[in-house]
Amino acid sequence: PGLQSRVSRSVGGSSLDMVSAHKALAVSLLLCLLAGPTLAASNGTVTPDHKEDLHPEAKASADAFIYTCGIIGVCFAGFLFFIVSRISLRGSESGDTESLLSTSRASDDELEAIYETIRAGARAFLWAEYQICFIFIACFSLVIFALVSHTNGPEGSTWDFDAGGLTAVTFVVGGLTSILSGFIGMMVAVYANARTAVSAKKEGEAGWMASFNAAFRAGGVMGFSLCAISMVVLYVLAVLYRSHFSVIDDKGKTWVNYKMLFECLAGYGLGGSAIAMFGRVGGGIFTKAADVGADLSGKVIGVGDGKKLDEDSPFNPACIADNVGDNVGDVAGMGSDLFGSFGEASCAAMLIGASCVSIEEAGWLALTYPLLIASVGILSCLLCSFVATDLQPVRCEQDIEKALKVQLGLTSVVMTLGLYPVTEWALPSEMRFYGIADPVSPFMCYLCVVSGLWGGCLIGFITEYYTSHSYTPVREVARATETGAATNIIYGLALGYQSCILPVIIIAVIIFLSLKTSGMYGVALAALGMLANLSTCLTIDVYGPISDNAGGIAEMVEFPSSVRDKTDALDAAGNTTAAIGKGFAIGSAALVSLALFGAFITRASASMAEDKSLATAGVNLLSPIVFGSLVFGAMVPYWFSALTMKSVGQAANAMVKEVARQWAEIPGLCDSAGLDFHERQEARANGQVLVKPDYQACIEIATKASLREMIAPGILVICTPIIVGSFLGVQAVAGLLAGSVASSVQLAISMSNTGGAWDNAKKYTEKGELNGWFPFRDGRPINDLEWRDAAERYNGDAAMKQKVRMGNSEREVPVKQWLGDIEKTDQSRYVRIMMGDEPVVTVDGRKCLYAGKKSAAHAGAVVGDTVGDPLKDTSGPALNIVMKLMAIISVVFADFF
Repeated sequence: PGLQSRVSRSVGGSSLDMVSAHKALAVSLLLCLLAGPTLAASNGTVTPDHKEDLHPEAKASADAFIYTCGIIGVCFAGFLFFIVSRISLRGSESGDTESLLSTSRASDDELEAIYETIRAGARAFLWAEYQICFIFIACFSLVIFALVSHTNGPEGSTWDFDAGGLTAVTFVVGGLTSILSGFIGMMVAVYANARTAVSAKKEGEAGWMASFNAAFRAGGVMGFSLCAISMVVLYVLAVLYRSHFSVIDDKGKTWVNYKMLFECLAGYGLGGSAIAMFGRVGGGIFTKAADVGADLSGKVIGVGDGKKLDEDSPFNPACIADNVGDNVGDVAGMGSDLFGSFGEASCAAMLIGASCVSIEEAGWLALTYPLLIASVGILSCLLCSFVATDLQPVRCEQDIEKALKVQLGLTSVVMTLGLYPVTEWALPSEMRFYGIADPVSPFMCYLCVVSGLWGGCLIGFITEYYTSHSYTPVREVARATETGAATNIIYGLALGYQSCILPVIIIAVIIFLSLKTSGMYGVALAALGMLANLSTCLTIDVYGPISDNAGGIAEMVEFPSSVRDKTDALDAAGNTTAAIGKGFAIGSAALVSLALFGAFITRASASMAEDKSLATAGVNLLSPIVFGSLVFGAMVPYWFSALTMKSVGQAANAMVKEVARQWAEIPGLCDSAGLDFHERQEARANGQVLVKPDYQACIEIATKASLREMIAPGILVICTPIIVGSFLGVQAVAGLLAGSVASSVQLAISMSNTGGAWDNAKKYTEKGELNGWFPFRDGRPINDLEWRDAAERYNGDAAMKQKVRMGNSEREVPVKQWLGDIEKTDQSRYVRIMMGDEPVVTVDGRKCLYAGKKSAAHAGAVVGDTVGDPLKDTSGPALNIVMKLMAIISVVFADFF
C-alpha cells in the first residue's frame, strides 16, 4: 500500500509525461533498497541452501561488463533521439534553410494540428490504461505477498514473509519498468511520425535517405533504451537481493542463498508480462477497432454514388483514431510485450542455472551469464545500426527492404562471433544438469544460444515468405479475389495453417537439441538467443508504425503524391519486416514458456520429497489429472482469442456506425469527402471552407471499448493457473502449461500469418498488380492456359495503359489517369468499370476486369484484410503473452501450489 501511494503521487496529474514515468521507476528502485529489514550482508546462520562465494572477484567483472553495456545503450538511444529532434517541422528560424514541411503556412499549421491531435490521443489513452495498471499492480502485489509467503513443503505449511515481500517488490518494479518501456516507445513514435513525413518531401535520393533514417533512428531510440534499461534494472535488483541473501560466517566467509535470490527475482518477469497483457490486449483492441472501422467506412461502404475513401483521408472520421492506434498498440503494447519476454527468459535462465552446483561454485559471473548475452546483443546491434543509416544508406525504394533484412542478418553474424569468447569467459569448464549424463561444456551452452539466434532468423524469413507479396503464397491469396471475398478468406486461412509447419519443426528441433545437450538450461539459453538481437528487432518493429503514421499524416495534410509514394514504400517494407519480427516473437515466446516450465519444475520439486518430486518422478502424461489439465490448457488460447476477437468486432461495429452518423448528420461533410484532391484545392482557392469530421468521438469510442474489454481476457490468463494450482496441485499445473504452450504456438503462427497475408494481398491489389489477370466474360470462350501465359507477360498497371486522342494524335496514358478523367466526365461508366461490368483493354488486346484500388476485387481484398486485422495485431500477438504469463505465474506461486 505504501508503494502504491508513492507511485500514485509520482505519476498523478492530468497527463502522464516522461518525467513522471522516470520518477515512478526511481521510487520503485528506492523501495528495493528499503525492502526487508536490510539488504546488506549480515552475520547469521548458514543453511544448506547457502553456497560459499568462492570467487568474489567475479562480481566486479559482471558489474563492469553489464553496467558499461547498459550505459552505452542508454547513451546511444539519447544520441539517436538528438539526431531525430534536429529535424525541423518548419525549417530554421533565420530562414536560411528550406522548410522540410511545406511552402504554405496553412499546411504547416494543419500538419502540426494533426500531429498534436495524434500525440494527445495516444497519451490520453495510455494514461487511462496505466491508471488501471497502477491499481492492478497495487492489488496483485498484495496477492503475491500473501500467497508466496505461504509455502507447502514436506514438513507442512510455513510462512516466509521475507520471500513474499521481496517477490512483491520485484513484481512492482517489473510492472513499472514495463510501463516505462511502452511509454518511451509511444512518445518517440508520435514525436517522429511528422518528422518522417516532412523528411520525405526532399527530392530524389535525399528524400529516401532522410525519411528512412528518421523512422529507423526513432525506432532505435526505443530498441536500445528498452533493452538497456530492462537489463540494468534487473541486474540492480539481483545485486541488491544478493546482498540481502548473503551471510558472513565466523571466519569472514560470505555465503549466498542463490536459490531464494532468483526465486524472488522471478517477480520481475511476472510484473513485465502482466502489464504487457493489458498493453497488448487493450492497445490491440484500440488499434484494430479504429483500423477496421476506417477501412470498412472508407473503402467498402464509401460516401455514396460509388465514391470510396482511403482510411487516411482527412474526411474519414476514424482516421485519427487509426493513427493513434498504431502508437498505443503496435508500439507501446509491443514494447511491453518484448520487455516481458526478456525479463522472463532471463529470470528463468538464472533460476535454472542456480540449481546447477558447478555454476553456483563458479560464482556471480556464471550465474548472470544470461544478462551477459543481452549485453553483447546491445553492443552488436549498436555497431550494425550504422550500416543502414551511414555505410549503405537507402537511396531508392528497392533499398529499403534490403537494408532492414541486412540489419537482422548482420547482427546475427556479429552476435555469433561475439558470444563465444564471452561464454568461455563466464561459464565453468564443466557443468552438470539434471537428466544429462555427460558433463556440459561452455561450447554446448554457446551452441544452444546460437541455435536460438539462427532458428529465430529462419522462422522470421519463413514468416516473410508466407506474408510478403513478393512471393507466390500471398499473390495466390490476392488473385483469389477474382471470385470475391469468400475465396480470398479461404485461401488466407489455408496459408496460415500451412505456414505453421516449418516454424514448429524448427522450434521442435531447437528444443530437442537444447534439452539433449544442456537440459532446461539449454532451452532457456536458446530463448535468450532468439532475443539476443532484440535492440535491432525492436528498432525495425517500431520503424513500421512510424512510417505508417507518416503516410497517414502526409495524406491528411494532402502532401504531393511523391511524398506519399515514399511513405507507402517505407510502410510496405515495414510490414514485411514486422512479419519477420512476429516470427521471432512467437518462436522466442515458445522457448521462454518452456524455459519457465523448467523453472516451475525446478522450484516445485525443491519443496517436495525427493522420491515424489517432478524432477525425479517426472510428469506422467497418462495420469488423469495431467491429461485432463493438458486438454483444458489447450483450450484456454481459444477462449482468450474468442474474447479479444469479439471485442474488436463490437468496437469496430460502433466505429462504423459513428462514421456513418457523422456523414449523415454533419452538414457538408459528405460533399467535402466526395471531392478529389484537385477539386478540394480548387475549392480552397475559391475561398470555400471544407467541413472536417469530429475525430475525437471516434477516439473516445476506441478508448472506452479497449479499456472495458481488456479486463476479461486478463483475468482469464492470470487466474487460470492460480485456480488450477490451488485446487488440483502442481501435477495439474504441469499439464495446463504443456497444453497452453502447444496450442498457443500453432494458433499464434496461423493467426499472425493469415492476417499478414491478407494485409499484403490488399496492398498488392492497391499497387495494381492484379490488373491483367482477371478476364472479362462476354460470352466468348477463353483458354485458361493461354490467358495465364499472357497474364504472366502483361500484368500490372503498365499492362493497362490506354490510348487517348489528343488533337490529331494518340498517346498512351496511365490507367489511373485515364480512370480519373472518366470519373470526372462519365461517372456512370466509371462505376461500371469499378464494379466489373465493363472491361478495360490491355496493351496486348485482352479484355480484362479492372482490379486496382476501389475496384470490386479491391473491396474483396479489403474484407480479407479487415478480418485479418484482429488476427495479426490483437489475438495473435497476445497469445505470446498467454503462454508466457501463465508459465511465469506458475513459477512465482509454485511453492504455494
